[in-house]
Amino acid sequence: MKILVIAPTPFFADRGCHVRIYEEAKALLKLGHQIKIVTYHLGKNPEGLDIQRIISIPWYHKLSAGPAWHKFYLDILLFFKLCQINRVFKADIIHAHLHEGCFLAFFLKKIYKIPIVFDLQGSLSGELVDHGFIKNKGFRYKIFYYLEKKIDHWADHILVSSGIMQKQLISDFKVSPGYITIVNDGISGEREKNIFLQDNQRLADKLSLPKNKKIIVYLGHLSKYQGIDILIEAVQILIAERQDFYFLMLGYPEEKYKEKIKKLGLDDYFNFVGRINYQEINDYLSLGQIAISPKLSLVESNGKLYNYMACSLPVIAFDSQVNREILGENGFYVSQINSNTLAEKLKEILSFDDIGLIKIGDNLKTRVWQKFDWQILILKIDEVYKKLIDIQI
Repeated sequence: MKILVIAPTPFFADRGCHVRIYEEAKALLKLGHQIKIVTYHLGKNPEGLDIQRIISIPWYHKLSAGPAWHKFYLDILLFFKLCQINRVFKADIIHAHLHEGCFLAFFLKKIYKIPIVFDLQGSLSGELVDHGFIKNKGFRYKIFYYLEKKIDHWADHILVSSGIMQKQLISDFKVSPGYITIVNDGISGEREKNIFLQDNQRLADKLSLPKNKKIIVYLGHLSKYQGIDILIEAVQILIAERQDFYFLMLGYPEEKYKEKIKKLGLDDYFNFVGRINYQEINDYLSLGQIAISPKLSLVESNGKLYNYMACSLPVIAFDSQVNREILGENGFYVSQINSNTLAEKLKEILSFDDIGLIKIGDNLKTRVWQKFDWQILILKIDEVYKKLIDIQI
């Protein structure tokens, strides 16, 4: 089967939705599908993937997550690139990521009569509010909410990464349950199974990690939306009682937060490493004893948790249905989204001895292999493709 993947983003950029696109494409190729990924001019070219890009836009360099007005004209260029590619490729399925991707797919379908699978990774209007791009319930919010509702009904089938996202589609956007399939994010077996074969002491020395403190790792985009500001406030509260911890922050853009902790006098508690390659994630994560994800969204998937679990790391996260679906009963859940409750939960997990932390981490590793291996998850997507093709015939 020929799959035309629409990625309205600077793929590949070592972050969230890009990891899902990458892992899905790899798994689909293993099943024998032909995949073409059409994306922006920016980004890496992971080995083994057929990636087609729009023309270079020399003044646009944004790799980080979040909305930008520039995306309006980038998506127009992306649409014409899609038309150019598909005249030769002649896809059987359009697999559209993000709402912009489904928007473009709708017009592509009008031309080529190809069914659309929409890989939805969060609410469009909700994300715009969370990133401060529009005001909640304002005029622009109403426009984007209306557009989101229309787009959700343009797809022939929708993939969501959590149960709560499915419920939101049904209750808020009136999508029929029969058009929705839950496909969680996951981990790739061939890469993850060898994560502890390498001795990382050299890497620990390079990063000057303290030997007398528990290392708490964070992986992902650095922003208020990801809870980094609340985390820093929690550390300010926590250091009044204990100082036996150290945060290894893996992600970007880091300069603003480096400056912030310096002004607050917290240099002894944080190391902002910056952007790291996706293939090196586990080398860095295996340096930690604990992992944290203070992401504020209660609906969007939380892909970093799967990497944490694969590395046998106990995880602190805010209490949401999404996080509970992933971590199960072995998560350390923060009951309220504020710095005080986060500081209390940090204090609680720091009181565990090494044996206790290892046991919890091992339970999470077992869970992630049993439920979230891409070799298993991809079969759900393959089944959706087959049903849509059968309907077309």
